[in-house]
Amino acid sequence: METRFKRLEVWKDSMILVKKVYKLTSSFPESERFGLSSQLQRAIVSVASNIAEGSGRGTKKDFINFLNHARGSLYEVMTQLEIAASLKYASRENVDKFIEDCEALARRINALINSMKRVKRSDEQRATSHALEGDLIE
Repeated sequence: METRFKRLEVWKDSMILVKKVYKLTSSFPESERFGLSSQLQRAIVSVASNIAEGSGRGTKKDFINFLNHARGSLYEVMTQLEIAASLKYASRENVDKFIEDCEALARRINALINSMKRVKRSDEQRATSHALEGDLIE
């Protein structure tokens, strides 16, 4: 049985970034194994994990909350990539490309959040109009 989150494009994109982070951090100095490498790995794993966990929650509100956490972790990753570039652990060119990928994913997460909010608002508007007509909405 395939779980719902595996069908989400934002989750698929986040998993691609997970692999890229692990590949990038494998070339970091050994002294960073428990420092920046670990931070980057945990942050990018958090993006994919929050998308998956949110999709398994019972409400749209919960899912949106987890998508917000995923987006926050993505911004963490972008900051840590800037640090990696400034310390010369990664080339500016590689980091810039990586950040473009992160920004693209952030836009897709934003779009998903906004579409869920629009659906939620339209559901609420329908419920309100039905209630005004005397219909009982459960």
